[in-house]
Amino acid sequence: MTARGKVSNRSLAAWCSFDWANSAFPTVITTFVFAAYFTEGVSADKIAGTTAWGYAISISAIFVAVLSPILGAIADRGGRRKPWLFVLTLLCVTASASLWWIQPVTSFAIIALVLVVIANTAFETGMVFYNAMLADIAPRNKLGRLSGWSWGLGYFGGLACLIVMLVGFIQADTPWFGLDKETAEHIRISGPLVAVWFSVFSLPLFLWVPDQPKTTTPALTAAKQGLQVLVATARRIGEYRNIVRFLIARMFFVDGLNTLFAFGGIYAAGTFGFTFQELILFGIGMNVAAGLGATGFAWADDRFGAKPVIMVAVTGLIVLSTAVLIVDGKALFWVFALPLGLFVGPTQSASRSLMARMAPADMRTEMFGLFALSGKATAFMGPALLGWVTVTMDSQRWGMATILVFFVVGLWLMRSVKEPVE
Repeated sequence: MTARGKVSNRSLAAWCSFDWANSAFPTVITTFVFAAYFTEGVSADKIAGTTAWGYAISISAIFVAVLSPILGAIADRGGRRKPWLFVLTLLCVTASASLWWIQPVTSFAIIALVLVVIANTAFETGMVFYNAMLADIAPRNKLGRLSGWSWGLGYFGGLACLIVMLVGFIQADTPWFGLDKETAEHIRISGPLVAVWFSVFSLPLFLWVPDQPKTTTPALTAAKQGLQVLVATARRIGEYRNIVRFLIARMFFVDGLNTLFAFGGIYAAGTFGFTFQELILFGIGMNVAAGLGATGFAWADDRFGAKPVIMVAVTGLIVLSTAVLIVDGKALFWVFALPLGLFVGPTQSASRSLMARMAPADMRTEMFGLFALSGKATAFMGPALLGWVTVTMDSQRWGMATILVFFVVGLWLMRSVKEPVE
């Protein structure tokens, strides 16, 4: 086991830097830039694009839901987590870089969706191993702070990548490297940019963060034992009732968040007429708010507990999301959408620290695999329901309204969760 008390500050900072590195992918690719480019520039029209994007995100969610618990259980038997994280990071980086070839022609739509499914599956599955490292390196009384600070750093990482896109490519009269705006090269560069960003800034984790020691169990044996342990856990699920309650509650409110992330930029572009430049500015504002929220609520996590932070944050999401769905005009959208970000970060970071406190030490990666499962098991429902309602009602606003259902149900179920007493 990694001796948490002996982990250096450099290692803690290196672990946090991975959030800075990987946040460029959901921010630039699946939320603001490439998602909007696909629906507005690649697909036949925005309704068809919104629907297709929703199905693609749903498919990747199903893959994550199936793979995460299995790989987590296997990793617990094998010991090490960094090799798994490295391979999945490399896969995400490669698929993201390949988005450069997606031209603004409908014939490229299927290829784009396949690449997004691969990249998003690798990204989300990799988070299982990254999150499981938290309790190994952080003192137990600082889990909330390290989780919150790293999540906040991640939002600022996404912000920094968005600024690069805005200044160097979107807003520039002549984009860097002489890219051609007529063929959308200044937008398509988002894929390679994210790939380079993710690769460079993830290096500190792989170089300086200590890993669990490798066990003497052969790889095939570890895989077999991991699957056996996962089956045994499923049979003894009654012993982990409190964790199950939390995971079910999280299943709903995180599904709402995932759908919000996947369609936030699409909604702003389609309903409020945001241009690509305005989408970048909106993304910057949201990341600043989310980063401040995650960092600011981090101390409350360790002081009052993760559960109260989650309850307050989800309540804030419900109130402000309702306002965003009601208002008309860009000005009011900005007024209510930006504060929404303050509650996004704490919901995620406090959920991670709560899982780190609840998970048995010898089952941590497996439990974080189930943690990922809880975020993805119903994740196909959110985008699929949003897509179906959007098509049925011929309205993005009605489609986005489905997100509220998931927030409300998650908040209601969270009431019965008991946080471990330190």
